[in-house]
Amino acid sequence: MIDEVTSDRAKANGMALIGAQPIALAGAVLVLIVLGVGGIALWRAYTGTSPEQDRIVAARQLQVRAAQASEQLVEKTKGLEATQQESIDQLQVVQDQLQTVRRLLGAQQADTKRLSEQVSGLTEAIDGLRQSFASTQASEASAPPSSRNKSIRTRSHATRGGHRKVAKSRG
Repeated sequence: MIDEVTSDRAKANGMALIGAQPIALAGAVLVLIVLGVGGIALWRAYTGTSPEQDRIVAARQLQVRAAQASEQLVEKTKGLEATQQESIDQLQVVQDQLQTVRRLLGAQQADTKRLSEQVSGLTEAIDGLRQSFASTQASEASAPPSSRNKSIRTRSHATRGGHRKVAKSRG
């Protein structure tokens, strides 16, 4: 029990000592904090830079870069739109030309068909004339040669005589 009483007294005396020291301890901590803040303030003032200013400058630079990138994107988008419109216009011109070529091709095909039909008609007419000429020659060949030759001779004499008369009247 004596040990218990002694330890109770020691605790009470220790508490009394600690109870007086917290104020001194708090004062020492406060002095250390003030010295730390003062040291940081002196260091910033001496070097001339502060993290807040650096952050503000960095944020402004990022804003400027973002604005430039945005402007570049807008310009590129406008360029792409212009290029796309030019491509659409060129495609329309090509489609119009294709339609014109198709119409011309259709007209040429129609002309070719018409000419082919005309050539076929002429070929048939020529074949008809050949057959007619062949049948005429066949009928003349079967006719007596003397009457045929006689008619040819009569024609040639009449022609020669006419030439002689013209020549005599000149001379």
